[in-house]
Amino acid sequence: MAYHLPPLNGLRAFEATARHMSFTHAAEELHVTPAALSYQVRQLEEILSVKLFKRLNRAIELTPQGQALFPGIRAGFERMDEAMRTLRRRSETNILVVSVGPAFAAKWLAPRLYRFIQRHPDIDPRISANLQISDFENEQIDLAVRFGTGVYPNLHSERLINDYVTPLCSPELVADTHEHPLHEPADLAHHVLIHDESLSFFDNVPTWQTWCEAAGLTNINLDGGVHFTLADHGLDAAVEGAGVVLGRVALAHFDLKSGRLVRPFDLKIPIAYSFYVVSPMATKDDPKVAAFREWLHEEAANDRALNLT
Repeated sequence: MAYHLPPLNGLRAFEATARHMSFTHAAEELHVTPAALSYQVRQLEEILSVKLFKRLNRAIELTPQGQALFPGIRAGFERMDEAMRTLRRRSETNILVVSVGPAFAAKWLAPRLYRFIQRHPDIDPRISANLQISDFENEQIDLAVRFGTGVYPNLHSERLINDYVTPLCSPELVADTHEHPLHEPADLAHHVLIHDESLSFFDNVPTWQTWCEAAGLTNINLDGGVHFTLADHGLDAAVEGAGVVLGRVALAHFDLKSGRLVRPFDLKIPIAYSFYVVSPMATKDDPKVAAFREWLHEEAANDRALNLT
């Protein structure tokens, strides 16, 4: 979006003068002479083609046009001042605030975060795990990991992980000693299906019905089973042998690596969305933000290299 604004010096001169209702006091605040300040205000009036002040013998007052302009200009300068103070605060502290979803925090980030701390002992990461989309400006978030399309206006985003779903279960459910071992997809008819509904607010997300149709199954009851709104809860239930979850493989990495979960079948279905590393444009090159982003990419690359799935 292009902004068609008059010179900043003129706006600053107007804001200070209107706030103090005095050219002299405004000039002292801005460290210029009253004559220079008055000249900047007159230039602004010429650009806008309106009078902003009534100049009286020993005082000034705002014209109706000046009264209309002042609140917006003052609010703009206050927001710029807050943005600069936030930027300075972030550059002067070693705290890094990272916003992620609860499942990503529990299953992907928490088990490996110690490696970042070992590499960067001077950075103090604070993980904020919640389902709400982070408000970088008001919550002082430095960086976030979001699951979606990657299109985030006015933010810098980089794809981190592509994901897909596939049936996952405890090793006991595939063992020959089980009453109905999972040897082929049709065996799912004898097991509880665990439904991960964490992405239900997205369009075209694969479900058990999607997977069963792709596997050519028509005799599976999809109405029952257990439903979880958080992905990590579904994975944890599967680890305990409660059933078979159509799990998000990126989040199941450590469960698969440790053998707590296994893939009984090869069929997997991609999810049309990905995990993205997101940060404000103004702070994307901040050393702390850049270091954490680089580490996230390295961890994701290491996961892909293991090829567990």
